[in-house]
Amino acid sequence: MEFMGWKRSDGRVGVRNHVLVLPASVCASDTADMISRRVSGTVSFHNQNGCSQVPSDQQLTMDIMAGYAANPNVWGTLVVSLGCENCQMDLVVEAIRARTDKPVEQLIIQEAGGTLKAVEQGVRMAREMVERASREVRVPCDISSIVLGTECGGSDPTSGLAANPLVGMVSDWLVERGATSILSETPELIGAEHILARRAASEAVGQQIYDIIYRYEEAMARVGEKIREGNPSPGNKAGGITTLEEKSLGCIHKSGHSTIQAVYDYAKQVDKRGLVVMDTPGNDPSSVAGMVAGGAQVVVFTTGRGTPTGHPIAPVIKVTGNRETYAKMADNIDIDASPLIYQPKEKDALLERAVQVVLDTVNGVPTRAEAYGFVETAIARVCNYV
Repeated sequence: MEFMGWKRSDGRVGVRNHVLVLPASVCASDTADMISRRVSGTVSFHNQNGCSQVPSDQQLTMDIMAGYAANPNVWGTLVVSLGCENCQMDLVVEAIRARTDKPVEQLIIQEAGGTLKAVEQGVRMAREMVERASREVRVPCDISSIVLGTECGGSDPTSGLAANPLVGMVSDWLVERGATSILSETPELIGAEHILARRAASEAVGQQIYDIIYRYEEAMARVGEKIREGNPSPGNKAGGITTLEEKSLGCIHKSGHSTIQAVYDYAKQVDKRGLVVMDTPGNDPSSVAGMVAGGAQVVVFTTGRGTPTGHPIAPVIKVTGNRETYAKMADNIDIDASPLIYQPKEKDALLERAVQVVLDTVNGVPTRAEAYGFVETAIARVCNYV
């Protein structure tokens, strides 16, 4: 099976053709945004990090920036830095070039002579990049080149009963055709890790699943906190979820029934096909960020309570299993999975519709979040700023 995508110079396939205006730090974010708003065909985001970070914390930010630039939905990247931040221009460019050989341009605000001159220069650079990117054409690409990110947020019991199982069926459908699917949100695997470990391709992969769980809980304990005091969230509880284990048992349905081939650290490049796990926070924007940095070109995001969250680089498909939420937030939701509860005999037809939405999306049809221009993103943290 094929879809129409953009084949990149590094061999991967994009489902969008963006030029990324990448802020190297919080101090460059507004300037990057000013450039992007003036040039159609570009995307950007507000990077709250990039400075005042210890090395391990800074590495997470570097991995996100490099991964965003390397994501196949990006044709090329204009890196904008202030000039004196921790994430220096040469470090950012080196990290990007370690992942991809796609075009990279550089703009340093302090060297350009301040914001106005940097914006003027950056707009010219970005326009030239967009013009070059526009010469690329879609070509037939095998469905096996898809990397699907899966996420859940604002969960309620219908997430575990309908939306997540539907995403799990889509995940299995793609994996059966040689594609990749990513299960994320480490704290929302707690209590269900033994089930996932049994599905691991090897004992070593199973142990990695346990390891990321232990590591997450230990990180909370080091600052005197318990993960169950923040998860489930107030919205989860209001929706009817009572414990973290209950939430986790619903969450893992997004992985379907495929064998787990590998476990990846946050924002690292995903290079195996099949079902994999990425160690991400439960926080939706930072979890999606890790998967997109890992190479996901499209994300399927389930929500029982409803959420408008999108992403600047990857289209985000919203799925709800709650028919009341769909009625209230139909303008934010792409797929209504509630028939899986009320009309279970329609399972095959619902899977067919969900797969078609994914295929339409990778062929260029915008998701609801894209149509609204939602580009929320965040980056996981190790510790406080210095």
